[in-house]
Amino acid sequence: MERPKIKIPKTRAEWVYDVIGYSLYVGSIIFLAVIWTDLPEEVPAHYNALGEVDRWGSKWELLILPGIGAFILLFMQVCEKFPEIHNYPKRLNESNAKKFYLHSRKMINQLKNICLGMFSFILLESIWIALGWGNGFGPLFLPILISAICIPIVIMIIRQRKIK
Repeated sequence: MERPKIKIPKTRAEWVYDVIGYSLYVGSIIFLAVIWTDLPEEVPAHYNALGEVDRWGSKWELLILPGIGAFILLFMQVCEKFPEIHNYPKRLNESNAKKFYLHSRKMINQLKNICLGMFSFILLESIWIALGWGNGFGPLFLPILISAICIPIVIMIIRQRKIK
């Protein structure tokens, strides 16, 4: 069976997530551009699981984070636009496709914006540490990040199981 192509308008929640995710992402890039000349030549380049800096690198390495964010943004935006290409159970049919597509697209939207936020916060953390403004997010950042990524996936799986 060829999967139906259904145009489903973005929900209010998806728009809110996009505004938050894009604002954090663009805001962090603007902040980096404004603060660039004040940054030392060496900045935090990697963190261990406890949130401690375990490698320092050139301030130019900070550009990697917005670059990865841009790649994720573009890739996941395409995945959002074409929910019919996602992986679904065999019980997908014309009568339930809209529900499957909407749940899957909402999850992709949430994950995209969580990733944008994550890269923005890591960029800001690196800037704050480099400028001596703070010690970073600490050991709770990784568990919070993993939870933030897993929760939308688990919720989507639970919701998909309820679709008849």
